Formats: sequence, structure tokens, C-alpha cells
Amino acid sequence: MTAGAGEPRLPDRALSHLDALLTGPLPATGPTVSEGDPATGEWTRTGGEGFVIAPLLVGKPLTGVYAPEWNAAEETAEAQLTVLIGELDRRFGPHREVAMRVPLFRKITGDPMPALFQALCDEDLLGDLTVWGPLPNAPRSTARWLAVSLNQSDADAPMILCAAVTDHPITELRETG
Repeated sequence: MTAGAGEPRLPDRALSHLDALLTGPLPATGPTVSEGDPATGEWTRTGGEGFVIAPLLVGKPLTGVYAPEWNAAEETAEAQLTVLIGELDRRFGPHREVAMRVPLFRKITGDPMPALFQALCDEDLLGDLTVWGPLPNAPRSTARWLAVSLNQSDADAPMILCAAVTDHPITELRETG
């Protein structure tokens, strides 16, 4: 993730990619499928019934990086998320938070969960979600919800700012009994 002249700036390509996700098709049916770049094997998107998840910005791997460089990378990634949330609040109104604590526990115990949350867990995208929706100006039959989150699967992995777009409401999961 890069920073512009003294202040983190969200690259236009990330916003352009997000706009394409919001206006693009969502799988109507079928299993959840994860896709990767054929040349590098890097994850490029995951789609399932009524949703798609994709990276917007991917940082550099942090292998062999320790404080203060690791802290600086984390601060830059968090600043990128803050900038994105601000832009999306301007576009779509106030956001709400959806915690990933319950999906994480369900992943650990093997309990079932909605496909979107299962896909997020399967990709190790366990950062809490910042959610908008239903998005304004969309007809009810094409209503969409948007979530963004910042993730890192382990200390050496890159920071990933990702987006999820779905035609189903994104709501907090309840603990199972």
C-alpha cells in the first residue's frame, strides 16, 4: 500500500475497481469459487451465490519486517481504510460495523454460517466489516450491500484491503447455542 506526499491516499485504481464490483454481475447460483492470477497464483476474487469478494489494495509481504517498519505498514494500511470509509460515507451515507468475532468462532468450531461469511473466513479475511446498504438509488430488485475490511492472515502476510458486494443484507451473526 502506498502513501502520497505525507498523507495516505487511496489510489484511483482501487476506487475504480470498487465501482466495477458494485455495478458488475453477481453470481445468481452455484458454489463459492475462489480465483487466482494464473501467473502469480495470488488471490483475485471469490464469488458465490449473490456475492463477490475482491482485494482493492494489497500491501507488500512483511516477511522479515519488524517494528517500527511493521508498525508503519500497519498504520499506512489503516489510514488507507480510513480514507476509503470516508469516501464511501460521502457516497452512500453513514456506515455501520459488523464484527467478525462470531464467524471466526464458527470457523474454529465448524458451525455453519451464511456463504458470504464462510467465504470471508475461508480466505482468512477476518477483519471487522464496515458496511453500507442497501445502497441508495438502486431499485429494490437490484439492491446491493457493500462491506470493506482490512485483513492480514499472519504476521508475514501482506495487509489486504478488500471489498464484498452482495445482494443480501450483511448483518451481525448471532452466537450459536
